[in-house]
Amino acid sequence: MSDMQHADQSAPASSVEVELTPPSEGSERPVGGALAAAISNRMVRILRSYSGRGPTKARTTVGRDHVLVVLHDTLTTAERTLVAHGNGELVLQTRHSLQKAMREEATRMVNELTGRTVIGFMSDNHIDPDLAAEVFVLEPRPDSAHAPAEAEVSV
Repeated sequence: MSDMQHADQSAPASSVEVELTPPSEGSERPVGGALAAAISNRMVRILRSYSGRGPTKARTTVGRDHVLVVLHDTLTTAERTLVAHGNGELVLQTRHSLQKAMREEATRMVNELTGRTVIGFMSDNHIDPDLAAEVFVLEPRPDSAHAPAEAEVSV
């Protein structure tokens, strides 16, 4: 078996591509598919606490130096009403403000669950289809070798 795993789970759906390294002694951090599911579930809870409604589906991919959470069906009834009346840009601006407000909590959650330091957080929404993406860039591990399929380009 390779050192990478891909898992696909439902409710919410999660996927993971993560180095299968056991948690440090005494640590109970989830790994593999359990890590992706834990991040998905916590992200849904965070969004629910900030917007009053959580997405109906979340899929998390954990890579060597990043975590990507893709969320489906995120808009509230009020936001859908605004979109239907031509105010999609207002909804996106409001969502951007919510993402700024939740940045610290979401980053702390990924730090805790992965045991890695988040060095960057980017977040955006898309109206039709109703999607959101949360991207966490993790501090590179100094001992991590690049996989053959990876390419790093300096410009």
